[in-house]
Amino acid sequence: MSVTISSPLPLPCGATLKNRIAKGAMTEGLGDPFNRATLGHVRLYRRWAEGGAGMLLTGNVQVDRRYMERPGNVAIDGEQSNEAIAALREYAKAGTANETHLWMQISHAGRQTPALVNKEPVGPSDKALEMPGSQFGKPRALTGAEIEDVIRRFAHAATVARDTGFTGVQIHGAHGYLISEFLSPDVNTRTDEWGGSLENRARLLLETVRAVRRAVGDDFPVSVKLNSADFQRGGFNHEDAIRVATWLDAEKLDLFEISGGTYEQPRLVGLDDMTLHPEKSEVRRESTIAREAYFLEYAKDIRAAVKMPLMVTGGFRTVEGMNAALASATTDVVGIARPMCVDPEIPSKLLSGAAKETAAYEKTLRLGPGLLGPHSRFNFMKAMNGWGQQGWFCLQLLRMGEGKTPDPKMGVFSAFRNYAKNEARTAAAMQR
Repeated sequence: MSVTISSPLPLPCGATLKNRIAKGAMTEGLGDPFNRATLGHVRLYRRWAEGGAGMLLTGNVQVDRRYMERPGNVAIDGEQSNEAIAALREYAKAGTANETHLWMQISHAGRQTPALVNKEPVGPSDKALEMPGSQFGKPRALTGAEIEDVIRRFAHAATVARDTGFTGVQIHGAHGYLISEFLSPDVNTRTDEWGGSLENRARLLLETVRAVRRAVGDDFPVSVKLNSADFQRGGFNHEDAIRVATWLDAEKLDLFEISGGTYEQPRLVGLDDMTLHPEKSEVRRESTIAREAYFLEYAKDIRAAVKMPLMVTGGFRTVEGMNAALASATTDVVGIARPMCVDPEIPSKLLSGAAKETAAYEKTLRLGPGLLGPHSRFNFMKAMNGWGQQGWFCLQLLRMGEGKTPDPKMGVFSAFRNYAKNEARTAAAMQR
């Protein structure tokens, strides 16, 4: 029989996902001033668990609270207080209701740490993001000892996740965060054992995977999220991704998620170049643009090279498209993200046949074609467009964390403004 979204998925470690729909990771911003989980996470993830997905991926849980993706991240940084452990247990209990898997995505933001969090982020090298505005500081290159510490931090966070009731972990190696930065020859200009050849640039990822597996054991799901490409000239490319995937295939991963892009090239949310130098952007394949899912064409190439289970997130909209991707074995799990910000029950509806498509609310700012052109305001408008969409969906998560229903009528411009205000307030609370 053909595999469909309703089919269970046995994982190499022995666990089983009840169906093939997973909630993709999305940043929540619900952490308290000490970067602990809150009642907001409990409300939000219970709602998603009751929505029918086989597995939920959390948003970034940071392994170092000095270098986070945004204010309001949860962080597991050193020994956890009794209050922090209790909060994580409640979070895990809510997210594993309804026989749902809840996997903690563990991450280090690297040079993509906002200046609101830290004005001097860290990275493999001191190369700064080439984006308009001053929201990101110039990074400092990590020392060899600090890199080894990062690996230990990932293993520690994974252990805490297992011990508090999460049913798996995902190591974030995509989207321009620290591990992804090490993989990129454009960002990683080191000449030691952590830079240069692809083998050296992949060392941080591979050593992290091994440390995490040793820490959690062979019967606990371990996943990796990797870019299919950075979509930037001189960056981590698709051929690199295939080679790294083959190395990861030997590490007994339980799920390998294929994504793409960075803050400079946010293909993960369907947007293009956001930098000061658009000429460095790589053009997407026409076949990928035409497809329903953003990264499915790239997944085909990786599928031919590896045996581990694959997950593709981004752009899936119809049950027909999801089932076709599964039946072809191009992917084993379908990731849905933004649609669940608006309809947390959409997995159940898709599984039951009550819905044939996700009907996501895709919002775009349109501030007038007269403002578009080869000058600084063009980049500002692109930033407004990208972060406005991001803010719109993030505010829907905050609403659900407060026990409210999503508001699809929310204006995108007001979402951009309110999202920025919320980030500033949260950052100020962290610093008190």
